[in-house]
Amino acid sequence: MSTEPAPPIPAPFDAGLAAASLQGLWKERSALLIESTGEGLFGVDMQGRCIFVNRAGAQMLGYRAEEVLQRNMHELIHHSHPDGRPYPEAECPIFAAFREGRPCRIDDEVLWRKDGSSFAAEYSSHPIVEATPEGPVTIGAVASFVDISRRKQTELLLKRMNAQLTQSNEELERRVAARTAELSGALAQLRELAAYSESVRETERTRIAREIHDELGSLLVALKMDVGWLGKRLDGRTDLQCKCHGMGSTIDRAVGNLGRIITDLRPSILDHQGLWAALEWQAQEFVEASELRADVQFHVATGVEPPSAAHGGEGGERWAIAVFRIFQEMLSNVARHAQARSVWIRLYVEGPPRGVLHLEVRDDGIGAAREALMHPKSYGVLGMRERAAHFGGRITIETAPQQGTVVRLVMPLPEGGADGGSAITAARVAALARAASMAPAAAGRGGVA
Repeated sequence: MSTEPAPPIPAPFDAGLAAASLQGLWKERSALLIESTGEGLFGVDMQGRCIFVNRAGAQMLGYRAEEVLQRNMHELIHHSHPDGRPYPEAECPIFAAFREGRPCRIDDEVLWRKDGSSFAAEYSSHPIVEATPEGPVTIGAVASFVDISRRKQTELLLKRMNAQLTQSNEELERRVAARTAELSGALAQLRELAAYSESVRETERTRIAREIHDELGSLLVALKMDVGWLGKRLDGRTDLQCKCHGMGSTIDRAVGNLGRIITDLRPSILDHQGLWAALEWQAQEFVEASELRADVQFHVATGVEPPSAAHGGEGGERWAIAVFRIFQEMLSNVARHAQARSVWIRLYVEGPPRGVLHLEVRDDGIGAAREALMHPKSYGVLGMRERAAHFGGRITIETAPQQGTVVRLVMPLPEGGADGGSAITAARVAALARAASMAPAAAGRGGVA
C-alpha cells in the first residue's frame, strides 16, 4: 500500500475569469507603455473631455494630470491659431477624428500651455473604436503630440540662410555677368586693336615693299647697267673684267634677295591677280621648297571673285590678307614642326548664297599633343584663330602624337566677294598640279601622292 500523498485536484477552468485577468494585465501594460513614451498622449470622449493624459503630455502643457482630466481639450490647449485668432471647435482636426472618423496629422499649428504661452506642435489624432454586438462604435479619440519648436526654429533659420544664399548667389551672378560683359567688351576692343594693328602692319609692309622695289630695285638695276658699261670698256684688262663680272653676279644675287624680301613683305601676285592665284602660288612655292609629296586640289565656285580692294573694298582686301597669312602659317607649321613626308592641301570656295571658304592642310607628320596647341605661348595658333575670328571664321585643329595634323579654316566671304567675275581656270589648277608633281621628282622623292 503506497504512502505517497495524492496529487492536488485542479480547479475547474473559468474562461471568463481568464479573459478578465488577461484584459487587466493588458491595460496595466498599456498604461505603463503610455507613461513611458516621450510623446504627449491624451484621450477624449465624444464630448471632447479628457479621459486620460500621460505624464509627458501633462508636463509639456504645464499641467498636472488631474488638472486636465474631464476638461475640454480644445478649449484648454487648442483654442487659438498661432497669430491669436480664435480657433472654432468645429474646425478642430483632433475632434474630427471621433466626430467624422477622420484621422489627421498636423505640423503647422500650436498648442497652448497653462501659463498662456504656446509652442509649435506636431500632432496626430485617431478615433477610438470599440466592438459591440451591434457593431463597431466610436467612443472617442486618442491624440499624440510633440514639441517641434526647435525644429521650426531650425527650419526658419535654414529658410533665412537659403534666402541669404539665394540673394548672395544672385548678387554674385549679377557681378559675374557685369564682369563678363566688361571682359567681353575689353576682349572685343582688344581684338579690334589687334585687327587694326595687323592692318597697319600690312599697310606698312606694302609701303616698305613698294619703296624697296622703287628705290633699291631701281638703284640695283642702274648699278648693274653701269658695271656692264664699265666692263665693255676694259679691253685688255682681264683682271678688271673679271672683277666687273663678279660685281655683276653679286648685283644679280642682291636683286634676287631683294625680290624675295619684297615678296615676303607683300606678294605682288596678291594685288595683281587676287587671292586665289596668290594661294596657288604660295602652295607651289611651298611644295618646291619643302620637297614633300603633295596632293593639291583647288575648287572655286563659278562667279566668285577673290575678295580684294576692287571686290569688297578695304574689308575685302583685309579679308584676303587674313586668309593668305593664315595659309602661310599653316604651311610654315608643316615645314618647321611636322617632320612629314606628305602634305594634302584643299581649297573649296562655295558660291552664293552662302559664300564660304574652306581651306585645309593635312600632313602625315609627328603630330602634337593637345596641350601644346592650347599653350598660351602658341602664338602661331593664336594668331590664326584671332585673324579668323575677326572675320567670323574659325580654325579647327585635329592632331595626336604620331598621327599627323589637320588644320581647317572655315570663313564666310565678305560682302561683295561674289559679284559675278570669272572662276579659277582649270588650266591654272593643272599647272599647279604639274608643278607639285615635278618638284619632288626632281629631288628624287617621287610624284604627286
